[in-house]
Amino acid sequence: MIKSMTAFGRGRGEFAAYTLTVDIRSVNSRYFDCTVRMPRAYAYLEERVRSYVQESVISRGKVEVSVNYDFKSSEAGTVTANLPFARDYLAALCQLRDELGLTDDISVMTLARNPEVFTYVKQDESPDDAWQNLLACLTLAGEDFSAMREREGAKIEADIRGKLAAVSRWADEVEQISLSDTVGYRDRLEARLRAILGETGVAVDEGRLLTECAVWADKIAIDEELVRLRAHFGAFRDICAEKTPSGKKLDFLMQELNRETNTIGSKANNAAIARLVVNMKNELEKIREQVQNVE
Repeated sequence: MIKSMTAFGRGRGEFAAYTLTVDIRSVNSRYFDCTVRMPRAYAYLEERVRSYVQESVISRGKVEVSVNYDFKSSEAGTVTANLPFARDYLAALCQLRDELGLTDDISVMTLARNPEVFTYVKQDESPDDAWQNLLACLTLAGEDFSAMREREGAKIEADIRGKLAAVSRWADEVEQISLSDTVGYRDRLEARLRAILGETGVAVDEGRLLTECAVWADKIAIDEELVRLRAHFGAFRDICAEKTPSGKKLDFLMQELNRETNTIGSKANNAAIARLVVNMKNELEKIREQVQNVE
């Protein structure tokens, strides 16, 4: 099953001391890159959040997890000023002002911008309880996030399958043109030789004619490329059906599809085939762009 790397999910829960909201959003990336934003008081849980997201939610993509606590007034805890630190900080600011001749714009808000000036003491909550509360909301957000990824993934898969079917039809047309081109080449070559040698009365050497046709047929043969191309079509569909992340496999397979198509275009000396190859490459490029959205 294809899943998109771009999605958003939210989970929310009511607890004794606070309301907790977790948002998960992601965009495309070749690797897993997770940023967690949460209050400093709960910063010790960041790594557990990151590990949970990678193991249970998404394995590839640029992910941002936002954790917000809305404390209830009676349970929020207390905020106190760290006066010793504030005095030292103010003295350092005044020293800068005096020694460097700076404008005196020191105010209460100047001190308040330094997070070390205040100390927040939250209501007693064990690390296990804090994690279980966060995990409950994280799970809800992950489920919402995954549901959106699956919906987007289904649309991407349907689009890819439609484009792949068009490429397959063009490949069939290329094969038919190539076969008829090979069959008709002997007649065209013989007619040209007879026209050239007609005036001298020299007979056409059937052995040489067959040799030239065989060399030319081998030079423009695209049978192997078409066989590999169809094998890649089948592999593409099989990978789409897998339950594990498939983006990297599909990306590699796109390189192989493009390689075989380019080879067909370079070997087939036929304008009709060249036009079909251009169509195939154009559609494969659209598929490649879609694959970049897949986990």
